[in-house]
Amino acid sequence: MNFLSFDEMLTPRLITLLYWLLLLGAIAMGLNMMFGGYGGFSFSGFLSGLATMLAGALGARVWCELLIVLFKMNEALQEIRKK
Repeated sequence: MNFLSFDEMLTPRLITLLYWLLLLGAIAMGLNMMFGGYGGFSFSGFLSGLATMLAGALGARVWCELLIVLFKMNEALQEIRKK
């Protein structure tokens, strides 16, 4: 019933799903850079793809953690207000 009265947030659960989608996207882009393209496989393409996967995974994690922090702050403020 908390869901219908907006006492419980749905978005933090969606952020977890968003994180996994962003992570899969970063891996797909990295693999495409490694093995796709016009010239096929090259060492520079491999390094670029690896860097894309690492930076994408790190960026997705940091961005999602910042969003979660905002919701944790909201929960803490709600608890303070109740006291």
